[in-house]
Amino acid sequence: MNRYPFWKYIIILITLLVGVIYTLPNFFGEAPAVQVSAGKVTVRVDDGTLSRVEAALKTASLAPTRLTLEGNSVWARFDTTDNQLKAKDAIERALNPDPADPSHIVALNLVPRSPAWLAALNAKPMYLGLDLRGGVHFMLQVDMRAAITKRLDTLASDIRLTLREKDVRHGGVSREGNSIEIRARDAATLEAARRAITDSQPDLQLAESSGGEPRLVATFKPQALQAVQNDAVKQNITTLHNRVNELGVAEPVIQQQGADRVVVQLPGVQDTAKAKDILGRTATLEMRLVDESTEGRAAELSNGPVPFGSERFMLRDGSPVIVKRQVILTGDSLTDAQPGFDSQTQQPKVDLTVDAKGGRIMRDVSRENLRKRMAIILFEKGKGEALTAPVIQAELGTRFQISGSMTTVEANDLALLLRAGSLAAPMEIIEERTIGPSLGADNIAKGFKSVTWGFVVIVLFMMVYYHLFGVFSSIALTFNLLLLVAILSMLQATLTLPGIAAVALTLGMAIDANVLINERIREELRAGASPQAAIHSGYDRAWTTILDSNVTSLIAGLALLAFGSGPVRGFAVVHCIGILTSMFSAVFFSRGLVNWWYGRQKKLKTVSIGTVWRPEHDKKLADGSGAAG
Repeated sequence: MNRYPFWKYIIILITLLVGVIYTLPNFFGEAPAVQVSAGKVTVRVDDGTLSRVEAALKTASLAPTRLTLEGNSVWARFDTTDNQLKAKDAIERALNPDPADPSHIVALNLVPRSPAWLAALNAKPMYLGLDLRGGVHFMLQVDMRAAITKRLDTLASDIRLTLREKDVRHGGVSREGNSIEIRARDAATLEAARRAITDSQPDLQLAESSGGEPRLVATFKPQALQAVQNDAVKQNITTLHNRVNELGVAEPVIQQQGADRVVVQLPGVQDTAKAKDILGRTATLEMRLVDESTEGRAAELSNGPVPFGSERFMLRDGSPVIVKRQVILTGDSLTDAQPGFDSQTQQPKVDLTVDAKGGRIMRDVSRENLRKRMAIILFEKGKGEALTAPVIQAELGTRFQISGSMTTVEANDLALLLRAGSLAAPMEIIEERTIGPSLGADNIAKGFKSVTWGFVVIVLFMMVYYHLFGVFSSIALTFNLLLLVAILSMLQATLTLPGIAAVALTLGMAIDANVLINERIREELRAGASPQAAIHSGYDRAWTTILDSNVTSLIAGLALLAFGSGPVRGFAVVHCIGILTSMFSAVFFSRGLVNWWYGRQKKLKTVSIGTVWRPEHDKKLADGSGAAG
């Protein structure tokens, strides 16, 4: 009756083994390390960088415990923080000879101490939140005025293009403050401009200016203005995510707060200056025509004076290129960039996709400038660098490609840079806080102590009150805690103080299921059922109650997960996973233990489940009940 088939025990053993393996990395702690990443998006971190770091450490007589290239960063691990600080200075001097223009970011960080065999199994510890691990917290203010100005400049350019396509001979289009002025020579031209702008720019409201020459003043509609501000914040958040994720910061928190503020939390980063560098790594892309005039070619070939209206930039190979100041297209119009190979030449290429407005501009520019070069320039921290300057081979549209003397690696890098995006508006840090690792360690110690003492008290109560069944329940509770930590580690979830509170709550909910089962078994014994029948009926009848109670709790947890944010969301994640693991451990695993211990006994007379209380008139049946007190 109470016997599991062999395959169920195999499932339990496999689950137990997986739980142990993926829980283990959380017990090894973290090692001080130095992280080397690209200080510019045009700089590549590869095996060459790894060799330079190794040489710098050898020169400084520093021996890292482990030196690896992981993703886009080089990691040097050390035993002590003293060696970590010495290594940072040595690597900084070797990789950044010019401190004013650093090509690499050398930052202090913390990495897991897990052994190599666990890392090979992709067993990693849980991420710890800012309150447990320490790190830096920033509050950034988005410059909405700059965002609106940038959007109005773009719209002014679009209006000029629209009026030219409609053959409306206007007297000039210019941005004046938070509005755009369109001048005309007469009332008829003004009316034609009004119709063209109304059809092409639904976000603008138009009004005629009184006095002097006929003029139209275009301003944002209230809802359009709000949309511009919201889009600016969202684009900035996306860009920050792209930049920070490339640096390997574990579980950064980047979210909007209020109408024009962004909160950035970088757990494990203790160097505030380097964290500011990370946030400052935002680039702007521009497409401009190369100056093909005689003066431009002379300046490019002989390093002569740059013609008026042009600028000199350096290509990645170190050669100069002279480009015009007029911007054709910015990174705002770019929607996608993917590397590939040219079907005819089999050379690496980058396929670009722009929006409809950008496609219209590219079509007109390319038609008028066939066989001429167009440069793609990346501006970072106020400095521009020409990524490439290909020749326009045909009329372009919303989809076109960049090809030429590129390697496969360069094509992949260029596509990544183009996809990374740019800030919609500048941001200013208005608040910064550093949470030290000592405070985080104190929070971990207190949280661990609370969970441990709660666990011990529950185990003692269950063993005293339910005897051997209490031992089974305690083992199932231990299995539940092990499984919960393992799943959180596999999902690489972030554990915070509210998450630790959710773990403690999960222990209470898990043991509640075992209490229901044990009391059901006691009821069956009280009713006169045999021990084997009581165990079977107790587990079967308690399952419905356990399922109902846990489903309602799960619904509440999912609501917190869907609508909550920050600490509430962290609590909800652990809470929902804990409900699932508690149901598995309290019902499936616990019954496996009971079946293994009692199911093999054919003539079972008693079970150790504590005192079974009976009514007075049933005491005469006590000897035959099979219950042991």
